[in-house]
Amino acid sequence: MTGRKGLVLWLLAAAGVALLDQLSKQLVLRALQPADSVAIAPFVNLVLWFNRGAAFSFLSDGTGWQRPFLIGIALVAAVIIVWLLARHRAELLFCAGLMLVLGGALGNMWDRILHGHVIDFVLLHAGGYQWPAFNLADSAITIGAAMIIIDGFRHMHKPSVRESE
Repeated sequence: MTGRKGLVLWLLAAAGVALLDQLSKQLVLRALQPADSVAIAPFVNLVLWFNRGAAFSFLSDGTGWQRPFLIGIALVAAVIIVWLLARHRAELLFCAGLMLVLGGALGNMWDRILHGHVIDFVLLHAGGYQWPAFNLADSAITIGAAMIIIDGFRHMHKPSVRESE
């Protein structure tokens, strides 16, 4: 996707990711109470957890300063991602990854602005171990970051015969 239209399409797709994230969280808020846990597979439960911190509840024990701090980080990241999308909008894998990261960041940022915390609801567990609860925005960020890394490996410089001597 090239030109201004390409950038607009990437931004609309990111907004779509954020919207799906918010819709999923609204469904969970209507269906579950904070103490609920509903098994949907032998290793997956739906829960309703509120995370005041970042990934894996990092910074969740803060006294409230983390909310504006994490919102600020999300805003700075969004500006950088939009700039990168504008510069590289024809690089499909890279931009798809950026779009997912942007959509996820916007979804979680909206939670922080609206609720003061992020709503997490997917809980993976096996053999007595459980992964921290997460949401669709977290999944989008993780998948997007993986796509960006894979794209980076695709463009790594391979040494020529002359350089390896």
